[in-house]
Amino acid sequence: MTTTAPRKSGRRTPLSYAVVAGVSAFVLAFLAPFAIILINSFKTSADFRSNGPLSWPEEFNWDILGEVWERTDFTQKLVNSVQISLGVVVIAVVIALFNAYAIGIGRVRWRNAFLIFFLAVNVLPQEGMIYPVYYLFKEMGLYDTKIGYTILVGVLYSAFGTYLLSSVYAGFPRELLEAASLDGASRWTVLWRIVLPMSWPTLSVMCVFFFVWSWNEFLTPLVLLISNDNQTVPLGLAVMRGQYTSEPTALSAAALLGVVPMIVFFLLFQRTLTRGVTAGAVK
Repeated sequence: MTTTAPRKSGRRTPLSYAVVAGVSAFVLAFLAPFAIILINSFKTSADFRSNGPLSWPEEFNWDILGEVWERTDFTQKLVNSVQISLGVVVIAVVIALFNAYAIGIGRVRWRNAFLIFFLAVNVLPQEGMIYPVYYLFKEMGLYDTKIGYTILVGVLYSAFGTYLLSSVYAGFPRELLEAASLDGASRWTVLWRIVLPMSWPTLSVMCVFFFVWSWNEFLTPLVLLISNDNQTVPLGLAVMRGQYTSEPTALSAAALLGVVPMIVFFLLFQRTLTRGVTAGAVK
């Protein structure tokens, strides 16, 4: 005689309804500012002053985005942000990979001391470093250069990447490393043929985080990148807010231009981010 497991009831409990309602309220509260920015980005100034920020546009003003694009020289700032963010990702990931390989797998001396050092770099306040870095860049001739700024941010981000990867490599299967060494593989071969392919989920998450963080940097580029040709998107939008505070529709359009690249980036790499975050959760 066979028995069948009882079917779970499809009815929702009051708790589940409360959870759905809470999550829905949180999502709406999160999306509300973006919705307000979106509808105000296509209003005329007269429409905004007469009907307020929460009204639907009487007539869509499509020219305002082009005007803001030209005012801020958005093309140049967009190219600068992409170049800097990609450069930061490459520098930070490469340095973190070599550091973590030496600390987590190579088991160098004073491993814990190195990890404490990288952890201290992560918690060091940005405001405390900015002026020493400013004078250092002045002396080295790297002030107001995209190359110097990219190297600086990449090295700083590599501290977090080193700490993260070192903890991952600490639990790396020793059987694979021993089998590779018995086959005569060098450390360089072990890194590129074994460690790197198995690290892609973690590395992909690091790439996404580093790109977003460097894109949204404000204080450091504000001090180190002063010329219009080297400024990033957040700096260009901040300058516009200082010059056109009496034009709320133009400010909304500028905010929309600053948000759209990040939305496109997340849509393109959301699967990569999801796979990296969930890697290892289910074996």
